[in-house]
Amino acid sequence: MKIKNLKLKIDGMHCSSCAMNIDFDLEDLDGILSVKTSYAKQESEIEYDEKKLSVEKIVSTIESTGYATSVEN
Repeated sequence: MKIKNLKLKIDGMHCSSCAMNIDFDLEDLDGILSVKTSYAKQESEIEYDEKKLSVEKIVSTIESTGYATSVEN
């Protein structure tokens, strides 16, 4: 297991339910250890196993639900 932390900026969330939808979709991915999406901050903090999951897959999962995202530095 190779644990990585990722912080993503999320654009397009309109309410806290949007944040919950993102969390639910990400939690279904094999390799996600924890996810906390904040509507107020418009960001998601993700802990995942890099051996099972790529950043690209995480981003594409979020974007497939209708939100734009980018990696924060």
